[in-house]
Amino acid sequence: MTNPADAVTTARAVAGRLRKDAVERQHANQPPLSEIQMLRESGLLAVDPDDHRTTHAVTRLVSAGDASIGHLLGYHYLHLWRASLYDNDELARSLRQDVVADQLFVAAVSNPRDTVTATEIGDGLSVSGRGAFATGCAVADRLFVSATRADRGARLVVVARRGAGGISHPSDWDNLGQRLTASGSIVFQDVRIDPVDVLGTFPVDEDESSPRWLRLSLVPLAFQAVLTQVLVGIVEGALAEAAQYTRESSRPWPASGLENAVDDPHILAGYGDLVATLRAARLIAGEATRAFGEADAAGPALTAAERGRAGLTISAAKVVSSRTATEVTSRIFDLTGARATARSSGLDRFWRDARTLTLHDPLVYKAQELGTSLLTGKVPPITAYS
Repeated sequence: MTNPADAVTTARAVAGRLRKDAVERQHANQPPLSEIQMLRESGLLAVDPDDHRTTHAVTRLVSAGDASIGHLLGYHYLHLWRASLYDNDELARSLRQDVVADQLFVAAVSNPRDTVTATEIGDGLSVSGRGAFATGCAVADRLFVSATRADRGARLVVVARRGAGGISHPSDWDNLGQRLTASGSIVFQDVRIDPVDVLGTFPVDEDESSPRWLRLSLVPLAFQAVLTQVLVGIVEGALAEAAQYTRESSRPWPASGLENAVDDPHILAGYGDLVATLRAARLIAGEATRAFGEADAAGPALTAAERGRAGLTISAAKVVSSRTATEVTSRIFDLTGARATARSSGLDRFWRDARTLTLHDPLVYKAQELGTSLLTGKVPPITAYS
């Protein structure tokens, strides 16, 4: 799908379909195989991963219908984009071609605290270890696997195919929210990787003085920018469904003297406040996308200062979107009433998804980066999360 307008229109339609049975699917808590198939059939998996404005918009829109599926889709785009940052240009190109031709879904094992090692065996590698929070890997066609060379300590990324021998997915994802992201662990037992499937390496002696290393350091910012869009999508979905519930089901409080909840000035003002908060979060999320896109467009000419400024913009968006998501998904119950807490309403899923995502990495460290910049002028250090 090459037309951004078509992608956005399709994303809205997919979100509408996901919204219809989101409550039932969350309660069933099954691997999102049918949802991934829906993405295949929609053509959304083939959106250009270098078009960050479009992929982020699509991620946000789909997240409003189902935050788990928006999360999976946003990461799919991210992994395809980052493939081109590594050494194996031929593999990166073929991956993109295969995704477009066969509507493949891509996921990754990239938690910086994983213990996955790669050992040289003959003319290839043997990968073993366990990865935590392997979002989407249990239902993916291609896996990007971050591992450490056992003999050199250098990091590398390899590509494995679905069903490869030695890969297993323990059924251990039963968390509060984001239940359909298939974010459980993954186990590798002597998984054979051919040299042509090594996407890239990270020599241990490189730092930000290396243009290649500095460009690769955009990957953590990409994760933060995508999660920011997912959080804003959750707020959009929560407000839309809460408003529908208020229009159709909420009863006015007796002391109001009104016949309809939608006429209560306190409810009207409450929704208005949340709408303003959402619009502010949406704007700063868009600013984060622009900052990330500009840093990416700089290519090998990217400087540490430019990277740092982009990181600060994205951290600010992450702080605002996280707080907005937890606040709005809680406050909607003040406006919908006690009956809206019924399990059948499904309004709780927005808070559960937001609360789970906002724990992805401690928000206080993002705020610390912003405060340090204000008081000292220093840009944040480059880490696996910022």
